[in-house]
Amino acid sequence: MKNITDIENDIASIKEIMERSSRFISLSGLSGILAGIYGLIGAAIAYYLIYYPNSPFGYRFYYVNESDIVIKLFVTAVGILGASLLTGFLLSQQKARKQQLSYWNASSKRFLINFSIPLISGGIFIACLIVRGYFGIAAPACLLFYGLALINGSSYTLGDIRYLGLIEIGLGILCSLFPGYGLIFWAVGFGLMHIIYGTLMYNKYDK
Repeated sequence: MKNITDIENDIASIKEIMERSSRFISLSGLSGILAGIYGLIGAAIAYYLIYYPNSPFGYRFYYVNESDIVIKLFVTAVGILGASLLTGFLLSQQKARKQQLSYWNASSKRFLINFSIPLISGGIFIACLIVRGYFGIAAPACLLFYGLALINGSSYTLGDIRYLGLIEIGLGILCSLFPGYGLIFWAVGFGLMHIIYGTLMYNKYDK
C-alpha cells in the first residue's frame, strides 16, 4: 500500500501532466529580455526620428503631427514587434526541445490565437488612427492593446504574463493622460518592463 509521500508525488505528477497538456509552458524568459532590448532600440530610433538633437525630457513642446514621421514610427514598431515574435518563437522552440515537448500543439495554438486577436485588432485600429490623423492616441493604444493581448493569452501559458499585461495597460492609460510623453512610456513598457519580466521568468522557469 502506498504511503502518503508516494500519493503526494503521484498527485504532483498528474498535476504536472495536466499543466503541460493545457498550457503552453515553453515560453522563454530569454526572449522577453531580448524583446526588451529590441524595444529600447526602437525607442532610440524613435527619439532620433522625432527629437534629435533636442533633449528627450523637453519634448512636451514637440508633438508628433507629421504623417511621414508617424509612418516611419509605425514601420519601426512593426519591425520591433516582428523581431520580438520571431525571437520568441525560436527560443521557445529550443526550450521545448530541451523539455522534450512538442512546440506546436493544442496549447500553443490556443495561446497564439488568443494572443493574436487583441494584437491584430489593435494593430488595425492604430493604423486607422494614423490614417485619420489621430497621432497622439497611437502610443497609448499600442500599450493598451498589447497588455490586453498578454492578459488574453495568459490563460494558455505561464500565468505570470498576466501581471506584465496589467502593467502595460496601466502604462497605456497613464500615457493617454500625458500627451507628448509617449516615447518615454513606450520605452518603459516595451523595453524596461520586458527586460525585468524576462529576467524574472528566466530565473524562475529556465534555469
